[in-house]
Amino acid sequence: MGKKNVGVKIACENRKARHDYFIHETYEAGIALKGTEVKSLREGKANLKDSYGTVKNGEVFVEHLHISPYKEGNIFNHDPLRPKKLLLHKAEIAKLFGQTREKGYTLVPLKIYFKQGKAKLELALASGKHNYDKRRDLEAKAVKRDMERALKERQRG
Repeated sequence: MGKKNVGVKIACENRKARHDYFIHETYEAGIALKGTEVKSLREGKANLKDSYGTVKNGEVFVEHLHISPYKEGNIFNHDPLRPKKLLLHKAEIAKLFGQTREKGYTLVPLKIYFKQGKAKLELALASGKHNYDKRRDLEAKAVKRDMERALKERQRG
């Protein structure tokens, strides 16, 4: 058995996404970045909150992904909120285009990480949760935690 995620360094994560959305499928996409954006990402200065993916003219972009300006980038820094192009295969783009046209599906970035020195973005095909779904998930999580705690107590004594 091989090790999972060898050489993977997570730059930033959207923890709220799994709470707010049902995740149906995930895709690994490369990101077309400028030089100082990569340096900022390596420092972990990115924010995935409120970001989303769009499909335009046969290309996938991530909007509202905030990558802070590199502190030593001076005139070479870029607009922190510029749309970033995602690098996916044509078949994946066509599939995403078709599915995002369906009612209720959206593209949500889950995390940005470095794999073998390249910046990657985990993109999810997701649908929104209602408040009652979120409450049900929190209740299930609490029940599971309580059961594990009770089982641990029984084993101790």
